[in-house]
Amino acid sequence: MFSALLIDKGEAGQTVALANLDEADLPDGDVSIDVEYSTLNYKDGLAITGASPVVRRFPMVPGIDLAGVVTGSTHAEWKKGDRVVLNGWGVGETHWGGLAQRARLNGDWLVPLPAAFTARQAMAIGTAGYTASLCVDALLGHGVRPDQGEVLVTGATGGVGSVAVALLAKAGFTVAAATGKPSEAGYLQRLGAATVLDRAELAAPGRPMQKERWAGVVDSVGSHTLANACAQTRYGGTVAACGLAQGMDFPASVAPFILRGVSLLGIDSVMAPRKPRLAAWDRLSRELDVDALDTIAEEIALAEAIDAAGRLMDGKVRGRIVVDVNR
Repeated sequence: MFSALLIDKGEAGQTVALANLDEADLPDGDVSIDVEYSTLNYKDGLAITGASPVVRRFPMVPGIDLAGVVTGSTHAEWKKGDRVVLNGWGVGETHWGGLAQRARLNGDWLVPLPAAFTARQAMAIGTAGYTASLCVDALLGHGVRPDQGEVLVTGATGGVGSVAVALLAKAGFTVAAATGKPSEAGYLQRLGAATVLDRAELAAPGRPMQKERWAGVVDSVGSHTLANACAQTRYGGTVAACGLAQGMDFPASVAPFILRGVSLLGIDSVMAPRKPRLAAWDRLSRELDVDALDTIAEEIALAEAIDAAGRLMDGKVRGRIVVDVNR
């Protein structure tokens, strides 16, 4: 038997509770894992609170991330005792996820736990940090360089934004961090932000072309924020879009793209192939200050995850939430 969060749905609607499950209940997979840590991401918050129908199969164990130890494997790449990380692949949506003490997964979904990190530190990074690293890789791969000007990070006190600020500052960029939490300016400056902006400057409808400000952008917000960020990006600049905290819409025009040569890059972390995943985790292991993880993350027990998901959806969480599934 093992403990897990379990989401179910009946005629009265969705329920979520801490449950004791049998290993025989685990879904099919060729790798079995003792989970050490998981996390709460925005998508997990949507799943647990039922705010959006991200769960497509019931009953479901949520948790799009996990780090743990292989206890059994018929997969060629993994053996008992290997330390692994899982991010995405529909886990917590269509396949039981990481907010549990046990998991059974497809071995193709796993990557090695980088030697630079403990399981807890890897989950302090989680999908949010791994997505931030994909965004930074995309900007650099598209030719954005520190001497070209400021880079903007929206949703900067969130999980993606916090790690993006830290990685971009480490790479030598001058980072402007946009947040709706002015009281967290000190936190963002400790991560490396040179400037802290009120998100209100970006959140309302704006002109299709605005004053050029940013050499690059990491946006986890979408909607008017993304549209304004594109409208303010400098000639030849690049915007990496990876989230929709403000909304899925994109109320913009083609003007920045055809008059300033701005590039808009979509960043998907869920189904990203193995090569960019490994590259993203390599950047994190080389360039993310592990001391920053103590600033970015708070730790909770598995039983606290339901309440924490509510806080997350209410915008009351800074940085990352790490879940110790064994307490």
